[in-house]
Amino acid sequence: MNWPVNLARKAIVELCASPARDGMTNALHLDSNEAPWAPPPSDASVADYNRYPERQPAHLRARLAGLYGVAPDQVMMSRGADDSIEILIRTFCEANQDSILICPPTFGFFKTAAQIQGAKIIEAPLFPDGTWDETSLRAAIEDGKPKLVFLCSPNNPTGNSIDPNLVRQLCLDYPQTLIVVDEAYIEFSVQQSLTSLMVEAPNLIVLRTLSKAYGLAGVRLGACLAHKLIIELLLKVLPPYPIARPVEQVVMRALTPAAMPVHQARITLIQTERARVADALETSPFIEKAYPSDGNFILITTKNNKGLLAALARSDIKIRDFGTAIEGEFWQSTLRLSIGSPEQNTSLLAALQAQTATPPKERTGEAFRKTKETDIAVRVNLDDPTTVMIDTGIGFFDHMLEQIAVHGKIGMVISAKGDLHIDTHHTVEDTALALGAALSQALGNKSGIGRYGFLMPMDEAAATIAVDLSGRPAMIFSGTFSVDHVGEFAAEMCPHFFQSLAQSLGAAIQINVTGDNTHHMIEACFKGVGRALRPAFAQIGGDIPSSKGTL
Repeated sequence: MNWPVNLARKAIVELCASPARDGMTNALHLDSNEAPWAPPPSDASVADYNRYPERQPAHLRARLAGLYGVAPDQVMMSRGADDSIEILIRTFCEANQDSILICPPTFGFFKTAAQIQGAKIIEAPLFPDGTWDETSLRAAIEDGKPKLVFLCSPNNPTGNSIDPNLVRQLCLDYPQTLIVVDEAYIEFSVQQSLTSLMVEAPNLIVLRTLSKAYGLAGVRLGACLAHKLIIELLLKVLPPYPIARPVEQVVMRALTPAAMPVHQARITLIQTERARVADALETSPFIEKAYPSDGNFILITTKNNKGLLAALARSDIKIRDFGTAIEGEFWQSTLRLSIGSPEQNTSLLAALQAQTATPPKERTGEAFRKTKETDIAVRVNLDDPTTVMIDTGIGFFDHMLEQIAVHGKIGMVISAKGDLHIDTHHTVEDTALALGAALSQALGNKSGIGRYGFLMPMDEAAATIAVDLSGRPAMIFSGTFSVDHVGEFAAEMCPHFFQSLAQSLGAAIQINVTGDNTHHMIEACFKGVGRALRPAFAQIGGDIPSSKGTL
């Protein structure tokens, strides 16, 4: 059987692929009626904006394939995952003839996209606890013979994840039905993506988005992951140029290898906050129940719906009230709230009169630095030292940065990819600049900080450190190393690191180090600076420690 062509609409099968550009060549391109000049300001920021982009930019497609663990020809990029839903239905469902199956309550656009295309809608509702009714689901597939079954995992709005074994069995038992799993929130779940099932189940389609975990909702880029023959059919329906060049550029910058540990740190924080908020909601006089969730949101039922919404309105906080938007009496008293930053979540809980311990201070900062030589991402937390993950590709340098984190009691995530095949200079320098920028951001207006820090003996070596978070960068280094390298780390990069750190942090750093062993001397410098930064960063009041009133 000519699968999956036999599943597609006849008009789509006969449709010729769009002549959209698949890549620029060195030829003189006078084939697409484009303007010959880039738009103002005609600089590097808008270079090639006068040219149509690739339909599926190859390097972006490869990056998403790597991110999601599939081959590039199994990826179709679209304007958000919503666009992929619509493309799927337009490709496989004849109006007034074919149908889709959904399991309400679930993501509303499944139904909307089907209605737009004129496809019929079959429903196999969830049980009241939010789990899937397998018996009802199978009966609906066998009786209604839908072209597409849409499942959402973690499900929106209930927040629970589907059993992978159920999905696998549905795919194997109904090979002529396309099983589509929307994994918009999978990054927040302990459950792994179902893409691994695609090898044995070619009728499995997985939808992914960059809108949630990667902070790119405003960019609008999603992906449909499927067998390459399905992707070929979908590309016939996809508009000629769906991926705008600025979208391509922003996403590639956001998904650099160095940035991935920072993304993971953010996801971990959302998961931690989700648990804190869920526990606290149970104490709110407005809340009847907070449902367990694998997403970045929590579904709640209320004791006093109007009172809850009025309390939130007084604090100008908006959550999603489903009202009558969800069919079924049980679900109509439900609301969904998103998990925000710790500060935002505390504001929500206060408005709901929930009893919760005051969350720890979260003075966090992030910095991203990408040059021709390096790709650096840094995230710091001045108030929670529990997370320290450092990878610069230079073992001794990683160890030294850990000394700053441990002795400064600073949570620190640093990922650096640099031109180490040449030398370590650029990686060390740019890491220092990014670290200083992240620390400066975390300090904010510096209210209440200690400002000054001192001291560090290290075996036979000793380092005297003075730090002033004055906002005026300066660095003085005194010391002579007996050898020029410790491992791959050049000794001369020790003072240079602190010079760059002082510059981007806006600090005065003075170091005097003595000793016989270069390893010990450098370690004393890094430990000492970390130990000196600890009291300087510590918040001991509310005033800015300066007679000028600013730092």
